[in-house]
Amino acid sequence: MLCRIAVPSDGEGLDSSVFEHFGRAPYYLLIDIENNKIVDVKALRNPLVEHGPGDIPKLLHENKVSVVICRGIGRRAREYFRMYGIEVITGANGRIRDIVEAYIKGELKSIDYTPKTKWKQR
Repeated sequence: MLCRIAVPSDGEGLDSSVFEHFGRAPYYLLIDIENNKIVDVKALRNPLVEHGPGDIPKLLHENKVSVVICRGIGRRAREYFRMYGIEVITGANGRIRDIVEAYIKGELKSIDYTPKTKWKQR
C-alpha cells in the first residue's frame, strides 16, 4: 500500500533539511513509500507562502498526502489536517532522508516543538 508523506523542506531533495516554519517552507517534499521503501520524491514549491488558515492542509490533501512530518505546526493547521484524516508528526529535525528512514522503521515519534523565533508577518 502506498503512503505519501509531506515534509516542509529548505530544498528539493532528500538531503535537504526540515524547514522550521511549516507554512513558510520554500518546498514540501512529497515522498511516496511502498513496501517500506522510498519509491518516489517530488518537490512541491510552496505556492502559498502568504496563505490563510487551512490553505496548506488543503493543498497537501489535494496532493494525496496521508502523513505530515514537521518540526512544529500551529493548532489550526493541526485541526485542518485532522479533518482531512492526515496524520501529523512533530519535532522532526535534520536531514529529511534520515527522518523518513526512521519513520519507515517505526522509530519516529511525535514530540512537541516550539520555534526558536517567531515568524514576523509582513
